[in-house]
Amino acid sequence: MVVDDCCFLHKDSLVIKPQKKYPLGLWMAVLGLIMISGIYICSLCLKQRVLLVTPNQMKVKSTRQTCRDPSIPKSELRYMHYPEPISYSREDCACTPVRFFAILSMQRSGSGWFETLLNSHVNVSSNGEIFSVKERRSNISTITKTLDKIYNLDWYSSASKNECTAAVGLKWMLNQGLMQHHEEIIEYFKKRGVSVILLFRRNLLRRLVSVLANTHDRDAKQLNGTHKAHVHSKDEADVLAQYKPTINTTLLIPELKHTDKWASEALGYFKSSCHILLYYEDLVNNTTKLMDVLEFLKLPRQKLFSRHVKIHNKPLSDQIENWDAVHAALKGTEYESFVNTDYGV
Repeated sequence: MVVDDCCFLHKDSLVIKPQKKYPLGLWMAVLGLIMISGIYICSLCLKQRVLLVTPNQMKVKSTRQTCRDPSIPKSELRYMHYPEPISYSREDCACTPVRFFAILSMQRSGSGWFETLLNSHVNVSSNGEIFSVKERRSNISTITKTLDKIYNLDWYSSASKNECTAAVGLKWMLNQGLMQHHEEIIEYFKKRGVSVILLFRRNLLRRLVSVLANTHDRDAKQLNGTHKAHVHSKDEADVLAQYKPTINTTLLIPELKHTDKWASEALGYFKSSCHILLYYEDLVNNTTKLMDVLEFLKLPRQKLFSRHVKIHNKPLSDQIENWDAVHAALKGTEYESFVNTDYGV
């Protein structure tokens, strides 16, 4: 009987348990709630991932709001930038505003010397002729991509300063895609707040002598088998200055006109941008012109220096092989002043 009772009781318990099962509808409701919760959690994760895709954009906006100085005129704000480099952190200098600039010039117009002067300033990084490499100027997309990297302080060169850079830019020759894509580049400069420094040479005959001498040295390699466009010692300068080019007088006037035209066109294109116009001769003869440049870039004044040594410092009559023919070719023309008034620089 005991055994039977046990069995009876067990059977009763088996009969009672099915009555305690939850209805199918309740189970479906619980399952639906779990699915909704899972979807909500996943959506939060996706949102976090989206925010992490563009951290620089968020940081730049935050930095601008944090670093903005109410005393700065609104007209200047478009030229003050707070880059967030990918390659390093600006740390304590995050609130140091950075000016973007571009030196627009022609070969043998003093731009190399001028750039070394700017780079002697503790807060300036000018990165040289970036677009001398053809691949970087193959189209406007590669040009703007390169400019973005420079102005984001992610372009590394020997001119790169520490995180407290207050002005960053490059040297850009007119024949390095600049004139070809001038419309898009002007638009880019205006959009990004880039300040333009136009640097030309008044005496185009002296520039031509320098161009011809530099071209000759590319082949002759007069300094121990090495070509040097710029030198840092008087001895090296004297060696290079020994070469006196013979100028084709038939092509002389057209060459000077072409150079003059290009400079005028560049000034016409970029005069609508924030710019300053400089001439090599003025910089050499008047040191206050350099302070004007620092003022233009809103940089603290300091003495600027360069290790460059001038190569052609003699009168033109001593530097051109067929001087008499050149003098006669320019006499009575609009370029006669180049021989009658030698700037000596």
